[in-house]
Amino acid sequence: MKFSVIFEAQLADPTVEREHQVIRDCVEQAVLAERMGFDRIWAVEHHSLKWYAHMSAPEVFLSFVAARTNTIRIGHGVVCMPFNFNHPARVAERAAMLDLLSGGRLDLGAGRGGTEQETSLCGVDRERTAQEVEEALRIIGKAWQQDELEYHGELIDIAPHPILPRPAQTPHPPLFLACSREETLVQAAELGIGALVMGFAGPESIAAMRTVYDAARAGRDGSRFVSTAVNDHFSVLCPTIVLDDPEEARRTGIRGQRFFAQSIGHWYGGAGVPDEAVVDGTDEAAEMRRAAEQVVARLNEQRIPVRPTSTATFNADHAYGSADDAIAYVERLRDAGADEIMCLVQMGTVPQEACLETLRQWGEKVIPHFRNGLPAGRGGAAVPDGPGGPAATAGGAE
Repeated sequence: MKFSVIFEAQLADPTVEREHQVIRDCVEQAVLAERMGFDRIWAVEHHSLKWYAHMSAPEVFLSFVAARTNTIRIGHGVVCMPFNFNHPARVAERAAMLDLLSGGRLDLGAGRGGTEQETSLCGVDRERTAQEVEEALRIIGKAWQQDELEYHGELIDIAPHPILPRPAQTPHPPLFLACSREETLVQAAELGIGALVMGFAGPESIAAMRTVYDAARAGRDGSRFVSTAVNDHFSVLCPTIVLDDPEEARRTGIRGQRFFAQSIGHWYGGAGVPDEAVVDGTDEAAEMRRAAEQVVARLNEQRIPVRPTSTATFNADHAYGSADDAIAYVERLRDAGADEIMCLVQMGTVPQEACLETLRQWGEKVIPHFRNGLPAGRGGAAVPDGPGGPAATAGGAE
């Protein structure tokens, strides 16, 4: 099983000075993650989502981290693939350059960036985002396996052009798709690419999502593959804060997650601005429940169906507490089918000291527990561990 850290660069009270500091803090965490034995870092791409994500140029962030590290893999989790955000040929060029300069350490995820706030900034047609993401993946898969890229699709035409440079990994860096619904899990499996899964709903939900993904893998015939290199890796988000004081870790983690949930609710669901205050002695679990109830009330008032996903980000049962608590939770995720644990540590109200201590505790106590011969998850095809490694097992065999 692999272990990684994902960065949103989110923050409460987002002054210019604090924004600059949080980006530097993320770099410090990424460098420490390599020393602590993590396999990979991921950086999101979002635009104009104040509070929730200030990571607008992940290609620059990842390049800077790559120059400061030697072995840890560098992941786009994800690139916003609609064409007005990023032309597919430019994604291929930038990704190949980073893969080359990092010594073959890049992983490339795709996503929609579908909030009205983001799409309105770049003139993206929200009705076409899903179709453009899939077409972009097909273009990128072709760009790295042919001497010249030529593509004539429903949405875009590209006359023959060489795409330069070529990546270090052969035939290209592993491809992933952000997945939060059954239909995107099926899409990822049928396209032959890995799944980056939001894990807020907990291990039972993850097990159900893994079942959907595996069923789609079993039923596919290869006709929708975007590349000859198939990647069946199943990565799962895991919010976590681990400190010597387990109760303080729980308070800090749940407070950070409440900010995360309120921030995402603001931009994705029209909720009010997130609560930025951190008050000592607050019962954060109770505040989290109250915040979830407010979401349900707002949806009922607007006559919008309340689905499990509506309040998933307010589920506080995660890897908060001691290292033993984190181990127990990761074991549940492993048993649910996770091939990779994506640690969400940097949440808007979490102090840098708590982020760094959490990474140390995982490196010294949690990760070693799973590196001593214990069984892994259900065995999705592994991404490569170094330059030139195979992107995955051809045809989805394991």
